[in-house]
This record gives sequence, structure tokens and C-alpha cells, in this order.
Amino acid sequence: MTNVSLTEIKKSYGAVPLFENLNLEIASGEFVVFVGPSGSGKSTLLRMIAGLESVTDGVIEIDGEDVTYEEPSDRGIAMVFQNYALYPHMDVYGNIAFNLRLAKISKDEIHTRVMEAARILRLEDLLKRSPAQLSGGQRQRVAIGRAIVRKPKVFLFDEPLSNLDAALRTQMRLEIETLHREIGATMIYVTHDQTEAMTLADRIVALDYGEIQQVGTPDELYNTPSNTFVAGFIGSPKANFLKGLVQSATENTAIVHVDGAASGAIEVKAENLKPGDHVQLGVRPEEFNLSLGALDESLVLMGHVETADRLGNITYAYVNAGLADLITVQTFQNRKIKAGEEVTLSVAQNRIDVFNPDGIRCSPAKT
Repeated sequence: MTNVSLTEIKKSYGAVPLFENLNLEIASGEFVVFVGPSGSGKSTLLRMIAGLESVTDGVIEIDGEDVTYEEPSDRGIAMVFQNYALYPHMDVYGNIAFNLRLAKISKDEIHTRVMEAARILRLEDLLKRSPAQLSGGQRQRVAIGRAIVRKPKVFLFDEPLSNLDAALRTQMRLEIETLHREIGATMIYVTHDQTEAMTLADRIVALDYGEIQQVGTPDELYNTPSNTFVAGFIGSPKANFLKGLVQSATENTAIVHVDGAASGAIEVKAENLKPGDHVQLGVRPEEFNLSLGALDESLVLMGHVETADRLGNITYAYVNAGLADLITVQTFQNRKIKAGEEVTLSVAQNRIDVFNPDGIRCSPAKT
């Protein structure tokens, strides 16, 4: 297994910088997902590791070896793209074996590797089919098989599931997760889909405009986001943000008046705040309690339901509480929530994330 190290990476397009002094360590056998919106630099970062994109400055090491200026073929990597790039005139066996034949590996070794990859990916019964006879998910498995047989040090995935429909994406996520457990290789995966990131990753690297916003496990990014970007990007639906004004503060506690709150000021755990600071309070949709009557909780808001999306046992209610944005509430209540219904929302103060005027988290982990 192989570690990947990025040290003081810089990347500029002319006078326009994308990455400045980026540092990242990926451990051997780790599954790391780069996630972020379009333009965040996640694919560029992956392509620099692969050698498909040049580095302006800095050092890339794979398995302790400096590969910053090595050719892609000399880095010990295999890359899987969203475009399967299969040869239509070859069957599945031929597609998987193609790069091995170019490398003049013996026929016996090629056969052994192809059959092992086919076993792992459950392609044994499809080896004689042409790409035109395969589903999208099967084609993607063939593309992954072509990477497996090369026995790379590192697997790189560039949004490999974006061309698949929802059902196939779910199936392929499970298959990629199983593949990682079985072969234990170091894998780096790029996606804009935070659901893929949350379900696949050992650790997530959240990127925005060429900067790493947070690195951590899926639970860490979800429960203790480092800033408002991470809180708003990770999670579906995203966190709600309420505006607040600090009325008084001690070293670890602040009294905050929340815009639109029916309960007045609340006490929150937060460091390094001072009276007069404008803060944002982040509340996940599932943290709100929703009721038709009064609730005795720390933070209380009142409003009416604009609309509600019922998804089987879960309902997402979008509540107008007189704020700039609707508040999203997740509820498991069996009764149907109706548009126009007057509701009361409440949340315990230990379930609230507090972000300082610069959007940086200043509250401890939720209890």
C-alpha cells in the first residue's frame, strides 16, 4: 500500500493562482474523497497527482518517491474517468487486457490478472460481450477492471459515476466501497456529490476556490464543520443559517439575540466572541422540533409552512419564519404537514453550531 504526500503545492494559470501552498497527507490504504462545487479545483488537484496537469511549484510524493515531474506512466497510478473510454471493437476481456498487452506482459500473466479482476468485479459472464452489449454500470466496472489489472500503487477516480442514473450510482458506490475493502489500495476520488463523499470516504477533503476548507472523516465534517462553507455544502438538505448578535460574552459562553426568534436571547457555547459581534447559527434540518403548539426549548421560531416534500417516512417542511431564507425541517411525523399550516420550531442550544463574523466555527463539538 502507498501513501501520497502533497507539499507546498502551487498552481497558477498565467497570473491567476488556483492553489497556493497546499499541503495534504494521504495514508496508505486510505480512501480519500475530494469534494467541492464546480471551480473548486478538485479535478485539477487529482490531475496534478496523476501527472496530467503540471505543478507550478511544490512537491508530489507517491510511496516516498518524488514524482512531481515524472510522466503519468511512471507514477504507479491508474485513473478511472467518467467517460469509460472502452474500445468498441474489443470484447470485455480485450478491453481489460489491452494495456497489459502493450506492456508485453506474458499471455499467462495477462489471463491471470484479467480473470482475477473479473472475479472481483463480477464480470466473469460478460468477458465475451462487446461494450455495446453492456449497461452503463457494467461499462464502468470494465473501466475499473482495466485499472485493477495494472496493479497500481494508487487508484484515481475522476467523477466516475456522473454519467449513471440514480439507481446505478447507488449500486456502483457499493461496488467501489467493496472493491476498496477487498484490495485495500490507496484511492483518491473526486466528486461534486457530497452524498458520494459521505458514503465512500475514510476522509473527505472539502475544497473551495483552490483552498482546503476542512479535512476529516464524514462525521467530523457533518457534526463539527470548520466554517459556514462546509456546514452549507456537506449535508442534504444543507444546514440552516440564522443571524445573531452577541449581547454579552465570557471566555467560553455568549448570550446571543437571534433574528426572528420568539424566545429572545439564548446562551450558546462559543469561544472568542465579544459583545456586538454578528454571528451565524447553523442548525441541521433534523435538529429542529416541529409542533403546532408551544414548545419549551432554548431557541424557538414561529412561522408557517410554505411547502412540504413527503419522501416516504421522512418529510421536509420549508417554513417561512419571516427571515431571509426559508427554514428546512426534517420530520418523521406520520401526519401530513400542509402548506399554510402555522408551526412552532425549536432546537436545543447544544445542537447549534456557532460561527464567528468571519464564518469560522467557534463552538465545541455537539454533545
